[in-house]
Amino acid sequence: MRVDRRGSGTIGRRPGRRGAARGALALLAALLAGGGLSGAGAAPAAGSDRENPRPLAATLAVADTPADGGSSLTLTWDGARLAAALAEAHGEAEDPAAAEEAAKEAAEEGVEEGAEEAADEAVEEAADAAETRAAARAGALPAPGAGEVDVERAAAGDTAFARIASVPASAGRFVDEGLERTTTYRYRLTGRGAGGRLLATPPTPPLAPRVNAFRTRRLNALAAMVFMGACVVGLILRARRGGQIYIRRISGLDAIDEAVGRATEMGRKILYIPGIISVNEPQTLASLGILGYVAKLTARYGTELEVPNIDPLTMAAAREIVKQSYMEEGHPEGFREEMVHYITGDQFAYAAAVNGIMVRDRPAANFLLGWFAAESLLLSETGQSIGAIQIAGTAQVTQLPFFVSACDYTMLGEELFAASAYLSRDPLILGSIAGQDVMKAAILAAIVLGVVLSTAGVAGFAAWFTAL
Repeated sequence: MRVDRRGSGTIGRRPGRRGAARGALALLAALLAGGGLSGAGAAPAAGSDRENPRPLAATLAVADTPADGGSSLTLTWDGARLAAALAEAHGEAEDPAAAEEAAKEAAEEGVEEGAEEAADEAVEEAADAAETRAAARAGALPAPGAGEVDVERAAAGDTAFARIASVPASAGRFVDEGLERTTTYRYRLTGRGAGGRLLATPPTPPLAPRVNAFRTRRLNALAAMVFMGACVVGLILRARRGGQIYIRRISGLDAIDEAVGRATEMGRKILYIPGIISVNEPQTLASLGILGYVAKLTARYGTELEVPNIDPLTMAAAREIVKQSYMEEGHPEGFREEMVHYITGDQFAYAAAVNGIMVRDRPAANFLLGWFAAESLLLSETGQSIGAIQIAGTAQVTQLPFFVSACDYTMLGEELFAASAYLSRDPLILGSIAGQDVMKAAILAAIVLGVVLSTAGVAGFAAWFTAL
């Protein structure tokens, strides 16, 4: 019988001790779920939960990471599908506040009615809520609705999985690094569903990382290198066999003949500066190729030539080139070793010495071709102040503005290399320049084709270039 709380009288007999005890236990569990008695909540009983997780509707795949030295494995999954599965699992959970209120009401009903079934249900619901809250507070599990999953790993011989990282479910990819090549590993993804229940994907088959000889995702780069190498080698062989290779004549080349002719008419010398870097620099090699052509002109017209150097190796190479040019023109007597000389290895001491030569000897033409740095403006301004015709060329982008503003003609970037190939007619240089031009044309054609196909909605072509 029930007790009438509105008065002091008793309508029937009081409930038994068993019903009252169950009701009190349910009320205590409900308070525990709300954190009112324990503060931080009770620790979850994770043993059975981790041993028997519910299946997570996603497929996890593991593969060796290409070109990693054999120290990592790559995990992939359908990110959109996994995120949807987690959202669906979380959607089945009740609102925590509503669950607590329902548990308290059921507990009170158990006290009032003495219903054994209602009390048991209240205890179970309150315990589940307390477990979920405690895990969230401890940071051991992602909060429901967080959209993240745990990546768990088990090495060979391990019976339990250990958490190694947390990633967004939609990521779709994770790379596990720092692994041993002689050990196999299994993986799974875990998340939390309704009521904090553990969800897990099926474990992957055991796999060990291995060393790869090739990175298959970079086959496009290999194909481009093979194509460019074939073009360069083929054109070099063609040039050596005497085949005609076209290289456009740039305006700066006409200025070389003009400058040498002016110096000859004025009876003054030509000053040739081959840069400030040794012969291991491609720009220095290109400058020496042009020097050979200038030396032939000075030998032919009897014009004085002076080549001051900052590097001993460059001086030795330049001296032999000038000597050979005079011999080819039939005037070996016109060559003197002091025409090509060494000054100093210090950058600004060299610039000061060359400026002194310009001011004292007042050459009719200055050639500044090669690798230059801060001394470029010092040299070109001094040459302009004496009224010399100046021809400059460099691939140093930071120095081009100074040459353009202070010199009569400037070879920009690759024009320096093209001029060397055009004047020297060396098969090696000709084939290299022509091969690079073919590769540039192929890249330009690929860009245009990719734009057209992408505009037309044809997929796949542009993706082939993403790993280059």
